[in-house]
Amino acid sequence: MSTATPRRRRMSRAERERQMLDVAEQVFAEHGYRATSMDEIADRCGVSKPMLYEYFGSKDGLFHAAMARSKAELYETTQKAMAGATTPQDILRRGMLAYFEFVDSHSGSFTMLLAAPLTVPPESAGLVEETRQQQSALITGVLKSFAPDAPEVMLESFTEIIIGGCERLALWRTRHPDRISVEDAASHMSEFCWQGLSPYAP
Repeated sequence: MSTATPRRRRMSRAERERQMLDVAEQVFAEHGYRATSMDEIADRCGVSKPMLYEYFGSKDGLFHAAMARSKAELYETTQKAMAGATTPQDILRRGMLAYFEFVDSHSGSFTMLLAAPLTVPPESAGLVEETRQQQSALITGVLKSFAPDAPEVMLESFTEIIIGGCERLALWRTRHPDRISVEDAASHMSEFCWQGLSPYAP
């Protein structure tokens, strides 16, 4: 009596695209944008190189799609985390923890973008600044909600300080993961921010 080999379920287009982006982000992080080949990405995905081009058009297009996805995921992650907070301190802590956890899970691509932005396509490098602006709008809105009496220019200044500080601390942590945990990084940034903002909180 023979047994038939079960047929492998075909991936939907959305599933295949997600797989390609997952693999591409990993390969780009390992080798850098310029040294990454579409052949290697296709091989790791188990698809043909023409299929990669069918989905994304070019290596530039694939890289841009991977970074755009990360931008959207970062916003969704931090927004959801802060939405569950009940106090100003909790908002800061939840937002910082979500940010540092996200960066930790994307440490390779994060480091590549911040350490060597000129090595990637211009339109993709622009996503770094777009991501900063996206997070800035989110942070400024949160700051206004629990420090309504703070001057507008001060809130905007604090937002830029927070964005820059988080990036530098996250970048340093990816290079020294044994020195500081994600939780401690989030705690340090939260405490630092609260010291400056607490005088304006009701």
